[in-house]
Amino acid sequence: QEHYGGLKGLTIAWIGDGNNVLQSFMTSAAKLGMHLRIATPRGFEPDLRITKITEQNSKEYGCKLLLTTDPLEAADGANVLVTDTWISMGQEEEKKERLKAFQGYQITMQTAKSAASNWTFLHCLPRKPEEVDDEVFYSPQSLVFQEAENRKWTI
Repeated sequence: QEHYGGLKGLTIAWIGDGNNVLQSFMTSAAKLGMHLRIATPRGFEPDLRITKITEQNSKEYGCKLLLTTDPLEAADGANVLVTDTWISMGQEEEKKERLKAFQGYQITMQTAKSAASNWTFLHCLPRKPEEVDDEVFYSPQSLVFQEAENRKWTI
């Protein structure tokens, strides 16, 4: 909101794990007027109950929702590219399996080529290089440090 001047009409592309952070986006995006495009590998989709609520909210608020396994399809025309850790606390034993499943999901400048010309990048940190490459993470389009500062004030 701070960067774009508002949220209504923005398209958010989530590329990664169907975890708690994504599910927070899912329950709020349509209510804030944002379209949501989600790419997760098969087997790592968000909770089906949350998906059903998101589908209902999207219809009610007139927002678009896309669920796919293709990161470039999710990024297509997106204003904001977002990811989070692929290996959350308590999932350390699954690291090898998860890294294999998430091959091709790293956000790169190639991913950004599919996004809108005014794209930005968000990650709630800490970030691992396999999730987003340095070129995107340290680019002028990366808002991760402003995001972290804003989060500090909500705590």
